[in-house]
Amino acid sequence: MYYLSIPLFFPPVVQANADGILAVGGDLSPERLQLAYKSGIFPWFEDGEPIMWWSPNPRMVLFLDELIVSKSMRNILNRNIFKVTFNQNFRDVISNCQNIERDGQNGTWITNDMIEAYCKLHELGIAKSVEVWQDEVLVGGLYGIDLGHVFCGESMFSKVSNASKVAFIALVNQLKKANYKLLDCQVYNPHLESLGCMEIDREEFMEILKSK
Repeated sequence: MYYLSIPLFFPPVVQANADGILAVGGDLSPERLQLAYKSGIFPWFEDGEPIMWWSPNPRMVLFLDELIVSKSMRNILNRNIFKVTFNQNFRDVISNCQNIERDGQNGTWITNDMIEAYCKLHELGIAKSVEVWQDEVLVGGLYGIDLGHVFCGESMFSKVSNASKVAFIALVNQLKKANYKLLDCQVYNPHLESLGCMEIDREEFMEILKSK
């Protein structure tokens, strides 16, 4: 495992251990975060722990044409009970992702330092959000890092049924229109698999990430 210091540097992702951990330390500066995502690496740690940098193998992704929208979900979308916006309330979205209760999880990996770091990336136009509204109330959303041809999803939340799915589907439709190659979902999740996401070899992911 590599221990980062002040210089902006990450070792090759093939040096990650079996769990996907590549490096420890460093900081959450905009420059280091941008280098990380462009290199197929992301931070994931809990409050009180050192910053841990990951590049798992396999990698969970969505090829945009493989999105699965169930019949019941199509009915919900057609009813227009939700309104979707983009990049209107980034801080509220990431804060909700931090505070939402999740089954099987005790606490969150989104620390206050991470919120501030990603809000800086949002100000730079790199971190993006999707907001889902019902009766003018923010009920769901997601955020991630936009690399121009790959979108790296970070987290999503839902306060009412299906709100996060609406955000996810809206994002995918936007990415398809802009000819993006991939939505990166990082690690396996059965909910994401139900939406069409799949695991691919890290080497294949890196080839896509490096191609433009």
